[in-house]
Amino acid sequence: MRRVGWAVCALLALCFIGAGAVVLALPGARAPSDSPEGDSDAERAALVAALRPPKRARPLVAVIANNSGTETTDFIVPYGVLRASGAADVFAVALRDEAVTMMPALRIRPQLDVAEFDAAHPEGADFVIVPAMHQSDDPALVAWLAAQARSGATIAGICDGAWVLGAAGLLEGRTATSHWFSVSRLRKAFPTMTWVEDRRFVVDRSVATTTGVSASIPFSLTLVEAIAGRARAEELARDYGVTSFGASHTSRAFDLDRAALWTATRNTLAFWSHERLDVPVTPGVDEVALALTADAYARTYSSSVRSVSLAPEVVSRNGLTILPDAAANASGANAIALPADGTSAIDAALAGISARYGPATADFVALQLEYGPPVHEVRP
Repeated sequence: MRRVGWAVCALLALCFIGAGAVVLALPGARAPSDSPEGDSDAERAALVAALRPPKRARPLVAVIANNSGTETTDFIVPYGVLRASGAADVFAVALRDEAVTMMPALRIRPQLDVAEFDAAHPEGADFVIVPAMHQSDDPALVAWLAAQARSGATIAGICDGAWVLGAAGLLEGRTATSHWFSVSRLRKAFPTMTWVEDRRFVVDRSVATTTGVSASIPFSLTLVEAIAGRARAEELARDYGVTSFGASHTSRAFDLDRAALWTATRNTLAFWSHERLDVPVTPGVDEVALALTADAYARTYSSSVRSVSLAPEVVSRNGLTILPDAAANASGANAIALPADGTSAIDAALAGISARYGPATADFVALQLEYGPPVHEVRP
């Protein structure tokens, strides 16, 4: 979705560059905005209070997927973090009992479909996590989500999961946020929504929204804090190599500027150097590191990513069934290793991308993940 939009912009920019001048009204290089207000104790307490389980002492969490296309990190990170907390019953749920195609990489098998979830839990979930999806207005999905909201569940839209929330009527009259690339279109589509700047996540009357892909980590850790306490959230943060998971964010540091357009154009057109990368999937794999690594490398516009294993199915550390793309071992120059426990998977992936494709491509990936702000600039 966003990749198509950026590719179109990049090709338009290329036309003007080829004509000898850049005449598009593009913003300048990305730079941090004035420092946003930091996280106050009062704000954090309010967020934690707003995210406390609405029904059960041990909450029930449904992470919902549309089988035809669901964003990799938006789905897998909340699932993995919340499962790892040990403080909630967390299920990977899909519209249908069949494989889920993740975007831009990986495939999984859901644990329940929505009919099975409803039959087992007629009172509904405490939390429903809604990733970005290929089809955000699927009638069955929207109806199910609206029903969960009516049952008293807290609904959390991760990144462009905000579009699904909007289709279900859950952004009307609320404060919200989303991926930087979508905010202007969301505001037009849902004019009663009020966008909150400089915050990675926002909670308004049992509806939570986050900024881009990388916000799935701080939001998930804050949700753990609301369920199991600050100490458990900090312990998990260390496990994932996360040093901070507050809501403070620099919204204006992210924009589709000349540097990003140039990198997208250059990488797209250098098709002769494109490569397929293999990520190994073994039993007990850390699904959070897997998702962040595969997601990042799949966004370079110079590479595609496939998961490989000798087994037809692999169960991750926290019980998610991964369906490898190829029956092979990852080896050689095209194998991408996952980071060690306690290491930031995003930082490790961006460092690897920078070494392999250059710092401008790493910045371009960070822009897509809304992680940063970027520090490099390349001009045509």
